[in-house]
Amino acid sequence: MSDTELKANDILALDRTRMAAERTLMAWVRTSLAMITFGFTIYKFLQVVQEQSKVLILRPHAPRNLAIALIGIGTFALIVACAQYWTYARRFSPVRAYKPWSLAFIVG
Repeated sequence: MSDTELKANDILALDRTRMAAERTLMAWVRTSLAMITFGFTIYKFLQVVQEQSKVLILRPHAPRNLAIALIGIGTFALIVACAQYWTYARRFSPVRAYKPWSLAFIVG
């Protein structure tokens, strides 16, 4: 066994680290999808409430603005999480033949 070869413990440690990064990415995907979905839901709910309301509404575009903000934050969080995962996964390439194209990244 040469010095450049990785031991079994090192390989397993790298795999655990890679899987932790994938779990983190999937958590970001889940959170950003929840924010995007919540933005659409809030918009539709408040749109129906406005249509059924007989009271004069001072800010008729407030539901749309809130929805756009939530959708934008969710999309931005997903882009940042994918970029963070990509840069983190590229660090493994010199150590081991690891491709950053994992299923978690493709879903993101």
